Formats: sequence, C-alpha cells, structure tokens
Amino acid sequence: MRRSLQTPASDGAPRSRRQFLWSTGCLLGARAVALGQDEATFSTDVKVVNVLASVRTKRNEIVRDLTKDDFVLSEDGRPQTIRYFSKESELPLTVGLMIDTSMSQQKVLDSERTASFRFLDQVLRETKDKLFVMQFDMAVQLRQPLTSSRRDLEAILPYVDTPTRRELEVQNGGGTLLFDAIVQASNAVLKNQKNRKAMIVLSDGGENGSDASLTDAIEAAQRADALIYSILFSDSGYPAGLVTGGLDGRGVLKRLSKETGASFYEVSKKQGIEQIYKAIEEELRSQYNLGFISDRPNEISEFRALKLTTKQKDLVVQYRERYWAKA
Repeated sequence: MRRSLQTPASDGAPRSRRQFLWSTGCLLGARAVALGQDEATFSTDVKVVNVLASVRTKRNEIVRDLTKDDFVLSEDGRPQTIRYFSKESELPLTVGLMIDTSMSQQKVLDSERTASFRFLDQVLRETKDKLFVMQFDMAVQLRQPLTSSRRDLEAILPYVDTPTRRELEVQNGGGTLLFDAIVQASNAVLKNQKNRKAMIVLSDGGENGSDASLTDAIEAAQRADALIYSILFSDSGYPAGLVTGGLDGRGVLKRLSKETGASFYEVSKKQGIEQIYKAIEEELRSQYNLGFISDRPNEISEFRALKLTTKQKDLVVQYRERYWAKA
C-alpha cells in the first residue's frame, strides 16, 4: 500500500525530501500551465487526474472562452481544487476508427469509407497525431496499427469490408462483436498512449456474440481514458441494431458515448456522415483539460465518480462521469 502524502508544516518548511519534491513538482506544474505548455512532467508519486470537457450552450453551440475559475469539480461528492487548466486545441490526438462491417452495414460502408477519407484529410496532422483502423463483425481485426501516415491509412480503408461468402459459411458463433472490439482497442492500443485518446464507432449498435458485456466495454474505455464518439449509421432495409439480451442498439451507442464523456450522433437526412465528422473534429479541437490531485490517496484501485459543472447555470458540460483511480 502506498503511503499517503503529508502536508508541509505550517511554517512552510517541508518536513522531508519527498515532501520537498512534491511541493516543487506542484510549483513547476503550475508554472508549466501558466506558460501555455501542453503538459507538465512530474518525477514524484503525485497522481494528476485529467478531465477533458466540452461545453455547449443549450442551443448546442460550443463555448471556447471559459477559464479555470468558471468550473466546479468534485470527486465522490467531495469538492476538488482544479490545479491545472488548459484549452486543448493543439495537443496531439490518438484516434481509432472502429468500423462495423457486419452484413447489416453492407449498403452504408461505401459512404462510411468516403467520409473517413475526408476526415483523415481534415484531422490528421502527420507531425502530431496518430490513428488506427479496426473493423468488427464476427471477428475483430486491427486493420491498421497506430500510424501517423495518411498514405497508410488511406491505403487500408478500401479493404475494410463485410465478410466474404466463404467466411460466412465457416462462421462459428458470434455476429457483431462490438463490445469485444472496444475492449481490445482500449487494452491493446490506447491504454499506454499519453495523448488525448478517442474512438469513433460507426455502427447500427447491433451486438451479438461478444465475450465482453456493455459494462466491460465502458470500463475498458474509462480505464484507458478514452472517449467514444458513436455514430449510428444504419441501412434502411434492416431493423434498428439489436443486442443480445434485448437491448436497443441506439441506447447502447448513447451509453458508450455518455459514460466516456463524448457525443452520440445519428446519420439522417438532416445530418449526413460528413457533417457529423466535421462536428467531431470541431469538438476534439475545442476541449478544456482540467487537472486535479485527489484529496484522498489511492489506497485501492477503484472507480471514482466525477461531477463537473460551470458556475454559469445555462451551460451544458460534457465529461466522463468517473475515472479509474489506480493504487
């Protein structure tokens, strides 16, 4: 069990070398943020919890001009001090395109691929950002590992497709492994990445055959500090996505997004896939990053609830509702 940190003596003099390092680290961290640096580096055991947030008006307009003092943060109902604050428009992105290639998506895949090409052109900064491509149907396949190469990503997208007739004939169980795909992407790809992390899931929300549950998928993404942007895109010839156990595909996608602090979208005549990608890009470039050090030491590994609001009551704050406090 890690020993809890003790506060400095009242006269301001640190009582130990560890406390001195802790105090110095906090001062350096505050100075780094004041200077506009993307992140501060600590050489102590102090654990900074980062909370990414997007803020909108009730008319759904993004708010970009807030300061640290405009926010109120609590953990498990206890008020927390926001020590670090920045507006994250330039911090590198690590993004996964998670594409449903089950047979129910056959007629919409061309539109998804075309929009994905344009999203890559608009979002990927080859000197900063990294993307990967994963498809899921009766199996989960990492089509393109993390890369900063636009050429590699564009080369692989045409091969993201529904199963062949032969693959369907030899299929043994399973159908649409949405939950397994999210768990695999979280644990195998995103967990050890340091940048802002997000998955963009293009699916009708159908799920059948995963070993993982919806809760498993959400918790894996939360442990990896990854946002899940869900895009409901369904073929009009198929019913709404169905999930083993009678859950609704739309509800599943909404939960994946809400509980990781991201947005849910649905392709419609009023809002096409390209407009949705543009909205996601705008949101990713307009986030606030708030950092705090919990007032309770991490003596055991557990999820802790977060609540983030603004002092201005008519604003809507989008953020992850809990985080994984690792001992």
